[in-house]
Amino acid sequence: MADSTPTGARAELVGVSYVMPVLNDVTHVRAAVDSLLSQDYAGPFEVAIAVGPSIDGTNELVAELSSADARIRVLPNPVGSTPAGLNIAIAATRYPIVVRVDAHSVLPSDYARVAVETLQRTGADNVGGIMDAQGTTPFERAVARAYGSRVGLGGTPHHVGGAEGPADTVYLGVFRRAPLERVGMFDERIKRGQDWELNRRIRAAGGVVWFTPELRVTYRPRPSFDALARQFFSTGLWRGELTRRFPSANTLRYFAPPVMVVGVALGVLLGILGLLQAAAGVPPVLLLGWVVPAVYALLVLVATLVVARRDGIRSQLWFLVVLPCIHFCWGVGFILGFLSLASNISALKNERTGGASVGRVD
Repeated sequence: MADSTPTGARAELVGVSYVMPVLNDVTHVRAAVDSLLSQDYAGPFEVAIAVGPSIDGTNELVAELSSADARIRVLPNPVGSTPAGLNIAIAATRYPIVVRVDAHSVLPSDYARVAVETLQRTGADNVGGIMDAQGTTPFERAVARAYGSRVGLGGTPHHVGGAEGPADTVYLGVFRRAPLERVGMFDERIKRGQDWELNRRIRAAGGVVWFTPELRVTYRPRPSFDALARQFFSTGLWRGELTRRFPSANTLRYFAPPVMVVGVALGVLLGILGLLQAAAGVPPVLLLGWVVPAVYALLVLVATLVVARRDGIRSQLWFLVVLPCIHFCWGVGFILGFLSLASNISALKNERTGGASVGRVD
């Protein structure tokens, strides 16, 4: 890909390093890489793709992309995890600005330019924006609608938008390299939620994490119910672990899904006992337990009618299933993570792999 930007103009702009961890993402990675090569940012750039042990043709595809453009470098990520891949890619690049990219994301053409301008204007150490989930199938559209609604993922600015300003965390992130390296980059022991944890350390070191709605990244949701369930169980598991490790007032909202899960489960259990009471001729006072799951079911129905009404009947029907899947998988995962299951799983995996790890951790 030829670069027609005058050398003098390029010299005035800071270089940018795009870093992307990839594992079994053959369906999405080409679009993600193409969006990097199509950026209108005129400064020099490089692309580092850290590839885990994929089995779907991802390795062959990224090798093809690298052979077609010398600015794309492919690096092995034997651990396969997202934080390990990010650290490998960051360590192999050199420019002062590091742009974290997801294989499921498509960056708008002005993304790097707006991000660099925002870094320079605000003095922040990391800037980011909105994860704009967009689906192509009725199921994916239902997932995308849940992602972008307050009833789905809780209404944080990087999902639903908001005013520009300091934030706890942002989607992806465009970092100044020096403070990123100073705090130790990504913690490879944390398999999910590593962005939030890194931003916590940046803020603790006196840095600023900045949200701007000008940065809106297209995100492709998981394409199937089982993939969605696995994603949210894992996300909830690690959010519970992080909440246990780093409690604060801002983490109270994370308890809403697990409280709902416990409430619905207890309600169903009490309701069943109430049915047994009725069958035994005892006053069935425990039938009142059905009130909690009934209220939750009504909430899902109302949310479907209000939030997903613009997406067509097939997506609405999927939304009826997707919303409880997100809530329950995340909530159950959170409970188990809060009880230290996430750290136990991580320790077991490290033991099985001989503690293999690549890159820096704090």
